[in-house]
Amino acid sequence: MALTTRRLVSLATLVTVFALSGARAARAQDLGIPVGSKAPAAPLETLDGKPADLGAWVGKEPVFIEFWATWCPNCRQLEPQLVELQKKYAGKVRFIGVAVSVNQSPELVKRYIAAHSLQGEQLYDRKGFAGDAYEVPATSYVVVINARGVVVYTGVGGKQDLAAAIAKAF
Repeated sequence: MALTTRRLVSLATLVTVFALSGARAARAQDLGIPVGSKAPAAPLETLDGKPADLGAWVGKEPVFIEFWATWCPNCRQLEPQLVELQKKYAGKVRFIGVAVSVNQSPELVKRYIAAHSLQGEQLYDRKGFAGDAYEVPATSYVVVINARGVVVYTGVGGKQDLAAAIAKAF
């Protein structure tokens, strides 16, 4: 099932509102999948078009997921923190970037990742299945999952404290 027009409009509206307002990060449980719930599996694809599923990592180790886009100003604001945390928690936390398919292609995402030295698994949500499963309200949406597969943090916006979010997984 592809993202519906209504969902695309909602996503674009939320991104615009957050970008223009300089909004602070939403608190956990304000938006998206509820904290305390079991993290779902969700089919995606690699940037080379091969099948992938978020369920491959859930319940095995702490997982940090960001639903992002190359055009997202809040995602760019989170990037320095994210790159630093990817270095700090290498081998301890699985970092997964889920690129939404709105106004971007896998090729564009690949170029962005290379130019910005992003690490971890980088996946593409062409059909919106992962966005739907995780109730993604906007790009820059972060979900942290503990090793038991339970959601311990959700947030959206460019001013999230990602280190504190990851600490909740341990």
